[in-house]
Order: sequence, then structure tokens, then C-alpha cells
Amino acid sequence: MIRICTSLANAGYDVLLVGRKLNASIPLTTQPFKQKRINCLFEKGKLFYAEYNFRLFFYLLFKKMDCIGAIDLDTILPCYFISRIKKTKRVYDAHELFCEMKEIVTRPGIYKIWKKIEGFTVPKFPHGYTVNQPIANEFKKMYGVDYVVIRNIALLKEIFPVEKKEKFILYQGAVNEGRSFETLIPAFKNINSKLIICGDGNFMLQAKQLVEDNNLQDKVIFKGKIKPDELTAITQQAYIGITLFDDKGLSNYYSLANRFFDYLHAGIPQLCVNYPVYADINSKLPIALLVDDISATNLAAQLNNLLENEVLYHELQQNCLKLRQTLNWQQEEIKLIQFYKNIFG
Repeated sequence: MIRICTSLANAGYDVLLVGRKLNASIPLTTQPFKQKRINCLFEKGKLFYAEYNFRLFFYLLFKKMDCIGAIDLDTILPCYFISRIKKTKRVYDAHELFCEMKEIVTRPGIYKIWKKIEGFTVPKFPHGYTVNQPIANEFKKMYGVDYVVIRNIALLKEIFPVEKKEKFILYQGAVNEGRSFETLIPAFKNINSKLIICGDGNFMLQAKQLVEDNNLQDKVIFKGKIKPDELTAITQQAYIGITLFDDKGLSNYYSLANRFFDYLHAGIPQLCVNYPVYADINSKLPIALLVDDISATNLAAQLNNLLENEVLYHELQQNCLKLRQTLNWQQEEIKLIQFYKNIFG
């Protein structure tokens, strides 16, 4: 959200980004837009969502606004009701197919609740954008809304050659269910490299248990949540990136993870799941080694291949440096600004 809010602020909009504060939240840094974190007693589960939506509603009730944006389904209810009360424009920013995430689609009761919320609210948000065309097509099919595609791609910046002291492999992003840690971590029993994990999420305890169960404490390192500039430095030092999802739910199948572009912009090849949106980008210029089989045995074989095959690695690396010139936030920002110009007329 920092990229989006920064672009809007630079375009002359007065932007306030509101989120939740967790015990593990890293400190806020100065940005060209206002920021607010809401404290909650609960950090997960039904009570958290109920409390956060309640507190968010009353915080927004006393704020002046001309437009309100709901970031994914877990903020959409208070944003909808506030927009009705204040008679303001409303926008839905859908980073994924929320109801199709593994942690929701595999729990029938939870799925039913979120699906009712989605069915009630999304048709009432005629203005919206999402990260790729397949997801936009799903929203059109389900609710008749025409959402714009604005991909959250990294900002194009000059990068300088970095001496890689060791060939470590990097996973950055949410440590959540559905990211294939169940097979990725055991794979490192047969990989001559370390795995660095930067991030936090609802699968962190299970991921750490997998490391302990497989006696990989010296090969799998958890960094937790770190500041964006620190993450950029670590990414540039990495040798290979990881973008994996299992096959539970359409959200994974139609995903377009931010880390896919972060690796691309750092000029590092990656091992990536062979799902439609990634395959489409990779077909234009190969930047990743795509895999259909995410078993521990195959992941080990493919990562070892990328670690040892210098010709393949160099080809993918050079393609990253070429493709980042056209796949970057500067291009997506143009669509974002035009989207809001169309809303305000």
C-alpha cells in the first residue's frame, strides 16, 4: 500500500492510510501521506475481525473524506457503511480472491460467512481494481463489476552489482497457509544452501515446527518482519527467490505475489509455481524456473539445478534485468492516477 498511497499523494491527493497495530508490527516510517494504526485487544480469529471492524467504523465516522477505499474483504463492511452515511465515493482494492484463500476455502463455516459479506458488498462497489485479469474476470462473472487491473509491481530503481557472499535462497512475504512450506522446508534436507524467510503470518508456528522436526535449524533462518529497506538489501544479496503456492483455492491459482516482482527487480532468478499469471509473464521472457510438482523431492531437484547450472542462472538473471525496464510501478502508476481521475471526473 505504500506505493499506491505515495503515488496518490504525489498526484496531489490528501491520503490517509489506516491499518491495524499488532505486537509484531514494525515502527511506521515517514511517508508523504498520513498514517494511522488502530490498536486491538485481539490479534486473530473472529473476535479480532469483529473488534477491528467495530473500531475502524467509529474511527472513520469522525474523519472527513471524499472517497474511501477498502483494502480486501476484511475492511469492506465498515468502508461500505461509512460511504453510505457520508455519501462519499467508494473503491474496492482487491489484492486477491479473498474467499478463495486456503485458510478460508478449507473451512466451510468461515467460508460461508465471508462469502455472504462478499456477496452483499462487492456489487455495491462499482469502482475497483485488482492485481490481474483472471481475478477481474472472476469478479465480473460473480458480481457484474468491471474492475481495472493495476499490478503492485516494484518501483524501477537503479541497482548496482552486489557481491553475493553465499548462495542463499530467499522467501519473502506472508508466512501463511497455502505457501507450500510443508514441502519447501523438508526439501532443504537435500539442498546445499540456506533458506532465509523474511516475514510473519498465520503459519509461522507450524513452519518453525517443520524446521525442528526436520533438524534444519542451521539451514532455515527466520528473520521475521523487517523494514522495507532492509528487505531490499537482503533480496539483492539472495541467489534465488521462492514464489510457491499450493493448489487449494482459486486465490492461489490466480495469484500474482508482490515478491514475484521484487525478485525480478532485484535481478535474481526464482523458483515459481506454474500457475496462469506467472506462466504468462514468463512466456514473454523467462525469468523463473516454473514447477508443477511442489513435492519436497522435486523442489530440491529444481533448486539444486538452479544453484549449479550457471548457464541457466545467467540467462534468467539477464532476462530479469531486461524485463524490469517494462514491468515496473512507473507504468502501473499511470493507470492508478487515471482510475482516480475517472472517479472524480
